Amino acid sequence: MKRAMSERHASEREQGTWNQLVALHAQVSELVERALQDRFGLSLTEYSALEALAEAPGPAGLRMQALAEAIGLNQSSVSRLVARLERQGLAERSLNERDRRGVFTSITETGRETLKEATPVYLQTLAAAFDRVGADPVLRELIERIIQ
Repeated sequence: MKRAMSERHASEREQGTWNQLVALHAQVSELVERALQDRFGLSLTEYSALEALAEAPGPAGLRMQALAEAIGLNQSSVSRLVARLERQGLAERSLNERDRRGVFTSITETGRETLKEATPVYLQTLAAAFDRVGADPVLRELIERIIQ
């Protein structure tokens, strides 16, 4: 059953805030992505996947659906992402030992080392990106509202 959409429309302020948020996301993502790509050959999505896999509760890793939910991708996109991580030796897939149907993805030692090296670059670049976009008074106000 489909949920009916609200008859209410976004106000000009809401629309303006949304547009600013989209612009902020694009600017910060571009800077962080470039740094990760240049230094480690990783996309921002690949970095996020490695983070999620490193935080998995057990050695088996995460089911593909759980990984998809953790990083905000659909299952098809996650399958392609995991294939790239496997080719780089950063992750590996395995079958669930109990039912032999569920596929799990886990981070490899190489993946853990790469994540360990990439995390300081990620955090420094993220801070620098916020500093850079914070020079724009409109975006700075938006950042301050979000952080509060």
